[in-house]
Amino acid sequence: MSMRKIKPLIILLAALLLTSCYNHRQRTPDAWDLTKQQMDSISFSTTHHYSQGFNFVVNTESLPLSDELPDLAFDTLYVTKGERIVVAEIQTVPTDTIDSVWVKVARDQITQGWIRESELLQGVSPDDPISEFIDFFSDTHLLIFLAFCAVVGSAYAMRRLLRHKAYIVHFNDIDSFYPTLLCLLVAASATLYASIQMFAPESWRHFYYHPSLNPFALPVHLGVFVASVWAIIIVGGAAVDDVFRKLQGGEALLYLAGLAAVCAVDYVVFSIFTLYYVGYALLVAYVAYGLWRFCRFSHSRYVCGYCGKPLLSKGRCPHCGTLNE
Repeated sequence: MSMRKIKPLIILLAALLLTSCYNHRQRTPDAWDLTKQQMDSISFSTTHHYSQGFNFVVNTESLPLSDELPDLAFDTLYVTKGERIVVAEIQTVPTDTIDSVWVKVARDQITQGWIRESELLQGVSPDDPISEFIDFFSDTHLLIFLAFCAVVGSAYAMRRLLRHKAYIVHFNDIDSFYPTLLCLLVAASATLYASIQMFAPESWRHFYYHPSLNPFALPVHLGVFVASVWAIIIVGGAAVDDVFRKLQGGEALLYLAGLAAVCAVDYVVFSIFTLYYVGYALLVAYVAYGLWRFCRFSHSRYVCGYCGKPLLSKGRCPHCGTLNE
């Protein structure tokens, strides 16, 4: 094909490549073209982390609702534990010296009324399973009860286990790093959890009202915490699998019960002690101790010359009885 025939094709191809369609997008209103009510709603949502249309679930025995604001005569209705309500309206009552913010909530078309925000928030949780889970583990009375049960139960269990020379993490551990890693992750996560509540309470409050399990969709400190929770789940599954491969049924269950007790103690101790700034030094010491115990006493550095089973030290093999020197 001659250059005279190729040249028009080149010009046509170049014209097609340089030509594009212009998308005349639909004009949207300016971000500042908002009504005062819309601006107030955005401002309220920013500071209070919820707004009109937000869903709650009642977690107290009952909540009293007034059918009118306090400057008018009203009757009282009640919503009870487990019922779901939605925020219908929010108003400010400057004359109320107790709480100037009043929230109108509705269970259905008939049962709806007003309540002070402070009274509302004490008796409800966001209607989200993650928020309800946070409520459950943040309850002060539950934490104290768990602390008492965990310390007493673990002390008793360790005494029994050590007397029978049973396997238990940190003390008479198996040759698996997963249990040790799980305990260290629980301790670190509990420390981070308490730190967020102390130093970034508003970000934690926003996460409480709008939770997410995606660590990449959250601020760095919350993302690290959620990632640590995922790591606990993954490492926990790996630990269970490894325990059942290295120990037989009854021994494996006993070891996992002891592992759960140690993790419970870690959660309670580091959650409480971090609030008094002692938890940070305690975490460093605990990580160093856990790694030292595993590397020194639990990690198999030898194998039996006869049966090939791993050995913690030289000497007689506990599996076949062969003397290894």
